[in-house]
Amino acid sequence: MSVTKRRDDRRAAWVFLAPVLVGFVVFYGYPAVRGVWYSVTDYTMLNTPSFVGADNYTELVKDGEFWHSLLVTVWYVVLNIGSQTILALGVAALMHRLTRSTVLRATMLLPWLVPNVTVGLLWTWLLDTNLGFVNHLLTSLDIGPIGFLTDDTWAMPSIAAINTWAYTGYTALLLYAGMLQVPQYLYESAAIDGANEWRMFRRITLPLLRPVLALVLVVSLIGSFQIFDTIAVTTFGGPVNATRVIYYFIYEQAFRYFHMGYAAAAAIFLALILGVLTAIQMRLLRASRSDLA
Repeated sequence: MSVTKRRDDRRAAWVFLAPVLVGFVVFYGYPAVRGVWYSVTDYTMLNTPSFVGADNYTELVKDGEFWHSLLVTVWYVVLNIGSQTILALGVAALMHRLTRSTVLRATMLLPWLVPNVTVGLLWTWLLDTNLGFVNHLLTSLDIGPIGFLTDDTWAMPSIAAINTWAYTGYTALLLYAGMLQVPQYLYESAAIDGANEWRMFRRITLPLLRPVLALVLVVSLIGSFQIFDTIAVTTFGGPVNATRVIYYFIYEQAFRYFHMGYAAAAAIFLALILGVLTAIQMRLLRASRSDLA
């Protein structure tokens, strides 16, 4: 009796994974290790790095500007994720229950495909206090003008609204793909029992969408903490540091003041914060379990 030897595909798998692993080590692993090293040095790009231990981290904890930039970032994250997730859920649910047009899905991706710098410049012109179309429209209605990007009260909500406009379509498509995995018979059974659309969304769609929703929220959280380009071309961290987020703080320390070691320490601190927040978020949403199982 002959025994068929099971084929071992591990060698082929490693061959295909090798380019990705090399790219990860070169572009992520090595820079990360160098960043950790620079964070414990006094490197300024003008001198040879010398070891200073935890001095950068000690100074960072005492730095009021760092904590202010972190609070500004948290405020942006709350505004951006809250508005983006609610709008994306609504749009995805409407597509799932009313239409599955391919043309509509392609159209929704267009804002996401535009580079963030271009989006920022476009909305800078539209929201300009004196010449912008939005303020021209508000003035004609006796409401404006409003300093969307020049008033410290309006600046951060305006930045969040700009990025919500740019990313809602992409987020909605991710959620829509998750909704397609929900068995149709569940909706049919609920409809027979007299459930309306809102009840089916709350009792069927949301619970079964949990793994995808967790993925979307984690990706959105990390992306929101990394906001930089939109602010760099619109408000430059102003007015009065109202939009000086943590990434802009790191950029200024590194490339304006040349405090590379200090900037590296801030970046490592931010990475630790994101790791903790991601773990908590995944735990609370029970992302590894699905009610479909």
